[in-house]
Amino acid sequence: MTTPNDPEKRGPGAFSSLRASFLTGIVVIAPVGLTVWLLWSVIGFVDGFVLPFVPDAYQPEGLINRWIGNTDPTSSDWININIRGVGVVVFLLFTLMVGWIAKGLIGRSLIRAAEGVVDRTPIVRSIYSGIKQIAETVFAQSERSFETACLVEYPRRGIWAIGFISTDARGEIAEKASHMAGLISVFVPTTPNPTSGFLLFIPKEDVIELDMSIEDAAKLVISAGLVYPNGKDAKAALESREI
Repeated sequence: MTTPNDPEKRGPGAFSSLRASFLTGIVVIAPVGLTVWLLWSVIGFVDGFVLPFVPDAYQPEGLINRWIGNTDPTSSDWININIRGVGVVVFLLFTLMVGWIAKGLIGRSLIRAAEGVVDRTPIVRSIYSGIKQIAETVFAQSERSFETACLVEYPRRGIWAIGFISTDARGEIAEKASHMAGLISVFVPTTPNPTSGFLLFIPKEDVIELDMSIEDAAKLVISAGLVYPNGKDAKAALESREI
């Protein structure tokens, strides 16, 4: 029973309801919008880089206008059109053609001859060799990079950081920094930009491999610990320990 002096319970106001609906809409729209914007920007960047190398006679705008009978670009009947994605298609076809040729005997001979010329050019040699090693490491089909997420004590003992195991230490590093159990190379990304980070060579026994996938570990790093993989399972396990 309530009296005139008792404060009445009030539901959320109109402004609070609108604010909650707006935030919910942002949560739904933001990932979709950012994904579409990123894809649109990447396609536009590739088009802007590739299409200038395509002859004017084979540009999409010229082909469409010639198909409908327009031959003079200065006439009022000329249709100006920008078709996104044509440069991406041209790039994919050109890359496939180059890869197909490179697999053959003639292509391998041409590549060796071109690399021989590059090796005799001082500045170009350093740039080309570095880019080639990175490309072979990232896109090689025989090996996969960053297959396992891990925990390492970095930057000092008692502080843990998420890292990605790449390969075992090799060559001069493995010889001069010898260790009984061996060293492995671990990439420790920065937050919230995981494309930058630190390359560490750590003894194998000091690396704790994680069960989470590379994608889940990357989400954890990018979100600064806010997006935790299998958050419900982790919470349940924590509550079971406290009981």
